[in-house]
Amino acid sequence: MKFLAALILMALPALAASDVESISGAPRIVDGDTLVIDGTRIRLHGIDAPEVKQICQRDGIDWLCGQDASKALRNYVGSADLRCKKLDTDRYGRMVARCYRSDELDIGEWMVSNGWALAYRRYSKDYVDEEADAKTAERGLWVGEFVEPWVWRRR
Repeated sequence: MKFLAALILMALPALAASDVESISGAPRIVDGDTLVIDGTRIRLHGIDAPEVKQICQRDGIDWLCGQDASKALRNYVGSADLRCKKLDTDRYGRMVARCYRSDELDIGEWMVSNGWALAYRRYSKDYVDEEADAKTAERGLWVGEFVEPWVWRRR
């Protein structure tokens, strides 16, 4: 009986993730478009960042762009708490949300504006203009050559 109760208590954060409309707290950055707050895995809405193991090219040299995208998000967020507003749940059970710093800046928008993520047009057109600006200014990923994250994952 104690074992069953322990299992139920351990599952509560995951079960609660599907019911909550927003969550706040200090995040653990998983990669350039995924974070965890209080055990809830959150996929940032409308963006797709390179995978941690993804390699891009810059001046003909391999570049760990996925690690740099994760690092950029980690540095931007710092130790600040985030507020995330749920928009959906993805097929992996992750909360899909817009997340904001205390200054109300949308971190997904920042990632695309600074070239560390792409507008994920398959799901949203929200950050298309920010992507165009980052590309024109050659910020982040746009300083080199890369495969779109959704294409890279399929390979």
